[in-house]
Amino acid sequence: MYSFLELSEKFNEEFDHRHFPKSPESLYEPGNYFLNLGGKRIRPVMCLLGNEMFSDIHPDAYQLANAVELFHNFTLVHDDMMDAAHLRRGKTTVHIKYGDSTALLVGDVMMIRAYEYIQKIQSSHLSKILQLFNTTAKEVCEGQQLDMDFEKMDKVSLDDYIHMITLKTSVLLAASLEMGAIIGGASESNCKQLYEFGKKLGIAFQVQDDYLDAFGDAALFGKEPGGDIKQNKKTFLLIHALEVATAKQKAELLELMKTDKPDKVEKVLEIFKACKVDEWAESLKVKYVKEAFAHLENIAVVEKRKQPTIELAHYLMNRTK
Repeated sequence: MYSFLELSEKFNEEFDHRHFPKSPESLYEPGNYFLNLGGKRIRPVMCLLGNEMFSDIHPDAYQLANAVELFHNFTLVHDDMMDAAHLRRGKTTVHIKYGDSTALLVGDVMMIRAYEYIQKIQSSHLSKILQLFNTTAKEVCEGQQLDMDFEKMDKVSLDDYIHMITLKTSVLLAASLEMGAIIGGASESNCKQLYEFGKKLGIAFQVQDDYLDAFGDAALFGKEPGGDIKQNKKTFLLIHALEVATAKQKAELLELMKTDKPDKVEKVLEIFKACKVDEWAESLKVKYVKEAFAHLENIAVVEKRKQPTIELAHYLMNRTK
């Protein structure tokens, strides 16, 4: 068995090669540029973890992991365009560096390449994996649309936001684990518990992400500070602040959301801190982590096989970037 960090190294060795042909260079070099930015590559490693929890890692798990990483990067390239983001992983985003039209095609070809990797899977479980991959891909798109819809809405409930985050972020984490488990020969019951573990962990992951976007060290986080605030995104933090703020604070927040003043982020953060949303976010994260581990506990394998997945969870919840 490999640890989470060892699996990360093994996947990076596997993934760090050209995934596209050389021509046309104007399309594929931007794709290589984005993939070479690196990133945490958590989702593909989750495929390997899901496999390893139930059996030795099968070569098909690496094909699946490649597909998941390319799909995830496709979503990031398009997300950056929709969010008008200038930085990703501390570097210039594809649409800023190469233009919107090229960025659209770069994302599209990453998705196509992902399916080419899935097509290489020899496992008799291919049909089941493809069904879960397709369902997940559709849900991620639904989540992204809801995220954009929420930007235009005056009020979004916490339940609505959690539903959106589940689609946009959690289902890919959950499906990555389950698809790996399918390759590892896991039972239906174990697959379900592992999926639920990944889903709850994904919500906690997003709580952490929202927190870091507002309160994290921008140099470590690799994104523009307060990007969600600038985009008026209905994050966990904003939703809770609007629920607990005084009438005056709420009026200030709503007014700030209508402006693009240079001190917008600073002013919003002041209200967030006054409302103690940072402390609330930490308690919410802990709640979902506990729920995730309850599902992990229900998986019928020896505890030793769960250890690398436990390492992953601790890594995600204690990250600073």
